[in-house]
Amino acid sequence: MPTIIKDEIKENVPKNFENQDNNVTQNTGTTPWKQFFTDVQLQKLIEIALANNQELMKTFQEIEIAKSNVLYKKGMLTPTINAGGSIGVKKAGRYTSEGAGDASTNMENNKPIPDPLMNFEGGLNASWEIDIWKKLRNEKDAAVAHYLSTVEGKNFILSNLIAEIANNYYELLSLDNKLDIIHQYIKINEKALEIAKIQKEAAATTELAVKKFEAELAKSKAEEYNVKQEIAEKENIINALLGRFPQPIERTKDNYTSIIPQNVYFGIPSQLLENRPDIRAAEFELKSAKLDVEAARKEFYPSLGISATLGLEAFKPNYLVKMPESVAYNLAGEIAGPLINKSAIQANFKAADAKQIEALYEYDKTIINSYLEVSNLMSKIKNLDQYYGLKYQETQALEKSIDIANLLFKNSRADYLEVLMNNRDLLDAKMELIEAKKNQLGTVVDIYKSLGGGWK
Repeated sequence: MPTIIKDEIKENVPKNFENQDNNVTQNTGTTPWKQFFTDVQLQKLIEIALANNQELMKTFQEIEIAKSNVLYKKGMLTPTINAGGSIGVKKAGRYTSEGAGDASTNMENNKPIPDPLMNFEGGLNASWEIDIWKKLRNEKDAAVAHYLSTVEGKNFILSNLIAEIANNYYELLSLDNKLDIIHQYIKINEKALEIAKIQKEAAATTELAVKKFEAELAKSKAEEYNVKQEIAEKENIINALLGRFPQPIERTKDNYTSIIPQNVYFGIPSQLLENRPDIRAAEFELKSAKLDVEAARKEFYPSLGISATLGLEAFKPNYLVKMPESVAYNLAGEIAGPLINKSAIQANFKAADAKQIEALYEYDKTIINSYLEVSNLMSKIKNLDQYYGLKYQETQALEKSIDIANLLFKNSRADYLEVLMNNRDLLDAKMELIEAKKNQLGTVVDIYKSLGGGWK
């Protein structure tokens, strides 16, 4: 039943994304991250993170644990052979069947059996559960599927890590550029304040204009320290992802607004099933859960075991070398199955079945969420391109208006309020332009990750 449902889930995946060219099959998710992220400084940061990130290193250990479990389950399919020896002593009561038998033997043979009786033995002991119902093989295959799921889990963390570093790097560049704009704005306000003081002395303006420019200058200087704090925190976020203590982040902040985002190709939705590690991990977990159910069901069946021993045994050490008298062996086959009090087995089976259904829902949810994520980002990137273009036009127009307002203020043909408003509008527009560029670059990174990019 779950296998059928899983196949139905795959078949129900839409053939194409909304508003997409049906002939486009190229997929950006298959592009290696070094080809997608061309900034040399960003590449260096990613390489450091791949070597040092603690979360990624933890995942490698989870893979080792899963691999060891596979070896353990595989070992359960083969016979277990132990070698060893033992020394013991036994004193039977005189008035027991064993004690009376030893006494009569002594009287008949006139050769006393030692009392207490020592026992020396050594040899091999083997045991083997015959996997007649493939229960052990199902358990081994379930462990293999879980191992493959942990590998895909590592790939998912890898993809997220690269995307997180790239997003924080671009956010850091945006803060650098915001700080540069604030510095430019501070210089403009300082010049405006200087002009206002000169005009006040010439009685061309009032003290109010001077105080307004002083207040605007103090406000912009205060904003400078806010941005500096954000830069420090963003650098430490990146350092944490790189698994190192705080230090400056090398970066190239020039020409930030002129950075052209990578072209992205979405391919078709079915490619997500192969490209996205989280979907692949969910599929392997579903397979593992299905095999666990099969193994739990076969606990109700009889089990067949074979045990054997072969070695030497005697009550004196020097008798151990006497052949074949000291040779001892045992071979037994045992078949057993549960008859009553099956509650523990039933509970285990119900738990395994519930986990399988849970894994199925998780698989279904992961596929749907991945499709919705890509669909939302497709719409977002188109709208952000339009938004950025309009914001750029706004900034260009405001820069020209600033020059006109300053000229009019110098010639006493405009008041301080017009200059202040134009300066503030230009600052806000430039800040919004940088924010738009950050969102543009961040959305491209998110698209790359959502298509399954970064781990290959």
